[in-house]
Amino acid sequence: MRASYPTYKSTSIPWLPEMPEHWDLIGLNLLFRDNKNKNKGMVESLILSLSYGNIIRKQKEENYGLIPESFETYQIVEPGYIVLRLTDLQNDKRSLRVGYVKEKGIITSAYTGLIPNRADSRYYYYLLHYLDIRKHFYSLGGGVRQSSDYNEIKKTKVPLPPHPEQTVIANYLDAKTEQINRFIEKKEKLIRSLREKIDVIVQSVEGEPLNESKFWPTIPQSWRIEKAKRIFSEIKIKNQPTEPLLAATQDRGVLPKDLCTENFVSPSGDLSGLKLVCEDDYVISLRSFQGGIEYSPYRGIISPAYTIIRLKEDYNNPLLIQYYKYLFKTPQFISLLNTAITGIRDGKNVNWVDFAELPLPIPSVEHLKLMVEDFNRYEKLVIVFEKEKRKLEEFKNSLIAEVVTGKIKVA
Repeated sequence: MRASYPTYKSTSIPWLPEMPEHWDLIGLNLLFRDNKNKNKGMVESLILSLSYGNIIRKQKEENYGLIPESFETYQIVEPGYIVLRLTDLQNDKRSLRVGYVKEKGIITSAYTGLIPNRADSRYYYYLLHYLDIRKHFYSLGGGVRQSSDYNEIKKTKVPLPPHPEQTVIANYLDAKTEQINRFIEKKEKLIRSLREKIDVIVQSVEGEPLNESKFWPTIPQSWRIEKAKRIFSEIKIKNQPTEPLLAATQDRGVLPKDLCTENFVSPSGDLSGLKLVCEDDYVISLRSFQGGIEYSPYRGIISPAYTIIRLKEDYNNPLLIQYYKYLFKTPQFISLLNTAITGIRDGKNVNWVDFAELPLPIPSVEHLKLMVEDFNRYEKLVIVFEKEKRKLEEFKNSLIAEVVTGKIKVA
């Protein structure tokens, strides 16, 4: 049985109805100050970003096109700082907005940087992460503003355990979350392994004579190869503003936007210019040259910058729908896509003209049936592991919530 504190007292804070008797309440401004340290003179070069609640190094290819002078406006952050992304509050209600800095570098000044004054910032990182999970930041400014900043968040009242207790709590959560994260990483590794098995199945059959195709050397001779325009049609239906908004993700395909954790900017105003996507369509997004083409199990509307494709009537059957769903995510197809669109870079679309001329394999019906059986078997395992991963994430967040609010005594 988990230990609790001997006595508690009530508070007026909705997300903290009670806290340990010996804790106090304090304004966040008395614990952290606003980071105004800009990168003037380009004194720091390590560029950081906030991704899924983690402060990570930004990959070089992500900086393509940025001129060096632009980094002078970035803020310099040091280990122990906390970074909050308080932008796009009304459109994006799923992203994780709080990160803990572990190495010195620079990050966009569009984010709010908190410098600790008299606190163990690790404890307050966990506390702010808890508030993030509760979607507390969306209520800033009365819940109507698109963005906020230090001047607003500094008013937040937070619990103040004794400093040594803050450190004990932070050490406990560091150890526990690291342990849980290891289990999560194992699940992710199993999922990746299953995806790799699918990648192999989708473009080869053991024991068959191989095709002489330049682009598909591992496919059997019994398969056909046709240009994409003979198999697919481009779909350009608009004026469907009442349909639900969709987003194209590289790891989960096309989803309703309200199910996405990524930071997608929602369109505003007239939605009649967005393109209609139907079930079993495919979406060529702005990132398809990196992560392939996305399958949609949903009906809705999506960015007009994207290309929507659909199997022609002669090919529109459940077996081929499944097959191309997986083929379009394989490294071999992505490599083919990039060969055909040399010169495409970050932020540009792969259009229908590019896609239409690509040579695509068409498996025999016999092989299709066998492959889809394998797809379904592996997908069932993926679903199991993803469910277990979600439960671990939920347990981690629940543990953080109970410890930082004093429901569980670890000190």
